[in-house]
Amino acid sequence: MSPSGISRDYARGMADDDEFAALKADARYAREKLDLYRAKAYGGRATSAERMRQLERHANETLERLRFAQRQAAAAKAADGS
Repeated sequence: MSPSGISRDYARGMADDDEFAALKADARYAREKLDLYRAKAYGGRATSAERMRQLERHANETLERLRFAQRQAAAAKAADGS
């Protein structure tokens, strides 16, 4: 137990939940920003192909970070359960 009365495992689980929430929010934000830019392009407003690629790359990177964290958490949980 830590001085605050919370076990390390419980505190780590809370931190993991916070990290997952942040990663999910980042991925959602990047995807929504890309979707808005695509809508802008579809609507005939001036857009940049380079900016579109940047937004696509960022959306893919944030999604991959989330998936990686999920795989790591699943692996750690499986290792703890063995």
